[in-house]
Amino acid sequence: MRENILKERLLAKKVTYGIISPTIDPIICEYIGLCGFDFYIMDAEHGPLTLTEATHLIRACENFGITPLARINSLDEKLILQYFDAGIMGVMMPGTNNIDDAKKLVQAVKYYPQGNRGLGPVRSAAYMAGKLSQAEYLKFSNEQTLVFPMIETVECLNNLSEMVNLEGIDGFILGPRDLALSMGFTDGPMHDEVNIAIDKAITIVTDAGKFFGTVAANSEQAKELTKKGVSLMLNSVQGLITPSAKNFMQDRAQ
Repeated sequence: MRENILKERLLAKKVTYGIISPTIDPIICEYIGLCGFDFYIMDAEHGPLTLTEATHLIRACENFGITPLARINSLDEKLILQYFDAGIMGVMMPGTNNIDDAKKLVQAVKYYPQGNRGLGPVRSAAYMAGKLSQAEYLKFSNEQTLVFPMIETVECLNNLSEMVNLEGIDGFILGPRDLALSMGFTDGPMHDEVNIAIDKAITIVTDAGKFFGTVAANSEQAKELTKKGVSLMLNSVQGLITPSAKNFMQDRAQ
């Protein structure tokens, strides 16, 4: 396991920028790294990603200086184990709605004494053939990994004040569209009620000294979110390509 550059930047109180993508091509990771982003979240919830493909994406991220994270499709301890064994350095976990879910997530990510993640001669542990002793590796891994439950439901929002103080939770990432759906809005998160809920979540998380992340559609929105205390700015590959493509073809002859 390498040092987590994203975690270093967050602890240094720097705003970080990242991409979430359902694609399975490592070249995308290389492009994103070359563009100077801080992290790449492979979307194994909505994308067709397998663990084999995830390993290739992780290698690409490592080679191009970008921290690999994953959104895993189930709060399944064995599945989470496999992604971390492959080398991801943090998880953005949907379906974490209460303190029991949050505890289960931390237990799955962290080794003893913080959790109960199983240990094996895997890629993240340098196949138990690296320079670190086993005890050194366990301590180093627990220090480097990042745990980000997702705020996507009213239930999670209602339990946030309890969840935010759990040891091992580094912060939360809010999905505005799913939160809006949970609140009964089928047309998107552009409602005052949703914005009030988002601001409430930001306050709870940042007041507890934890990191907060959410989607920023453009640089202007990122600036506004930064003022509110957001330190992880997310966009998507398609979110970057679409406006650029439309701008490029705006004078196209009909």
